[in-house]
Amino acid sequence: MLLKLALGPLLLWQGRQVRRVAMKLPEAAGPRHGVAGEGTPQVRLLVVGDSSAAGVGVSDQQQALAAPLAAALSERLGVAVGWQLLATTGHTAADAIQALQDATGLKPADLMVTALGVNDAVAQVRPATFLRRLDALHTLAQVRAGVRFTLHSGLPPVHEFPLLPQPLRAMLGRDAQRLDQSLSRHVAGRDDRGYAALPVPPTGAEVADWIAVDGFHPGPQAYNAWSEALAERLALQLRP
Repeated sequence: MLLKLALGPLLLWQGRQVRRVAMKLPEAAGPRHGVAGEGTPQVRLLVVGDSSAAGVGVSDQQQALAAPLAAALSERLGVAVGWQLLATTGHTAADAIQALQDATGLKPADLMVTALGVNDAVAQVRPATFLRRLDALHTLAQVRAGVRFTLHSGLPPVHEFPLLPQPLRAMLGRDAQRLDQSLSRHVAGRDDRGYAALPVPPTGAEVADWIAVDGFHPGPQAYNAWSEALAERLALQLRP
């Protein structure tokens, strides 16, 4: 905390510089709901989150998170999976609560996956506040959509994001890790909620496609690995 206070003016300046020069990539195009697999959906999935859930870093929702996750889950379970996406660039956990409250045309869902936290770290939200807001989001999803299980995706390794200069990268990375660790502990052992760490990026030449061209968001390989990891965790939850 003392180090952050001492570096405060530099961190604020670096943050402004990053916002000024960062590439503004669009959210992935394409429908934000659908069905993966053949037949009537037997499992219904709701994905709620920020720019990563919205698919920033790839061109189409079929390359992003929600649609590939539904497809991967359908393949593992052998049933059709209906999916819907509620995600917006810049959203914090508090924003996600408001978005879910205001959502029109929301369909029933058995499962919710959240991809939140980076913007909370940027906004300097305390872990206790972040957890309370995720609690409220889970409760609201139960009420509004009938969600029975929420899987919270872990935060990405912000301390490795090429876009961010040092020491801003290290400081935000530490804050993101604190939120991530608090979340993992918070839902451990619960029947109605779980946590899934993000896949570890590869090393060598393949890592280039792991990060989007903006140096901040997932690239195609990261989205693919992320959706597969989440599908595996959800399938373990659903199998007898």
